[in-house]
Amino acid sequence: MSEVQPGYVRIRLDISYDGTDFHGWAKQAGGRRTVQAEIEDALRTVTRSREAYDLTVAGRTDAGVHARGQVAHVDLPRAVWAEQSGKLLKRLAGRLPKDVRVWALREAPSGFDARFAAIWRRYVYRVTDNPGGVDPLLRNHVLWHDWPLDVAVMDAAATSLVGEHDFAAYAKKREGATTIREILDFGVTRRADGIVEIEVRADAFCHNQVRSMVGALLFVGDGHRDVEWPRRVLEAGVRDSAVHVVRPHGLTLEEVAYPAADQLLERQRQARRVRVRTV
Repeated sequence: MSEVQPGYVRIRLDISYDGTDFHGWAKQAGGRRTVQAEIEDALRTVTRSREAYDLTVAGRTDAGVHARGQVAHVDLPRAVWAEQSGKLLKRLAGRLPKDVRVWALREAPSGFDARFAAIWRRYVYRVTDNPGGVDPLLRNHVLWHDWPLDVAVMDAAATSLVGEHDFAAYAKKREGATTIREILDFGVTRRADGIVEIEVRADAFCHNQVRSMVGALLFVGDGHRDVEWPRRVLEAGVRDSAVHVVRPHGLTLEEVAYPAADQLLERQRQARRVRVRTV
């Protein structure tokens, strides 16, 4: 379990950012600009501390991916929190660049871990098939697909992927990590303004999983593949060269959910177990 050291207090941060100019969430060598580095630097500056405070995040987003409902936690010395709690949010707003915001800071309940206590994450990928292209004001958040899309067929294909499966065919394999995930909801709708929203909610996601699944749905929606193809790819269990990882800018992490305070530790235990196929 993730334990808070004596003399420290765990703080939950609710965060949003425009990922356009970031090389993803996680700190990187070589000075590349990342969301984590910006917030940690700002924390150290506004608390006038020589100590670096490391953030733990609910879901690491890739370069170019946005977040509206990201959640992270940080362990601060109790004395620092006591002194800074009433003014820290405003000080961070003055220090952070305009493409990242911390909207809330509060002491987390016992057992809270931004990553392992989360019960699900919800992402939305936005795309338009408007023949004229993307609204210039939305160009960094909406993908242009230059073929007409059949949303009903895409939605049916998305539904076929709901449930617990091995998503090796849609994921970039990482050494020692499982590709078994449970998709809770997966659907496609078209907004009144014509933008297509592909929304997926799951307990967790593999690297590139969402963008790969979106790539498969686009091929179904524009008629290049039949409605059963995404499910066949899933069951084959291997990467299909026809499944393209779509560009990151259409993807936004919208929300992360957590259980009631008295269930946080049990959720951590469940999340840390290695999942294996049962059939």
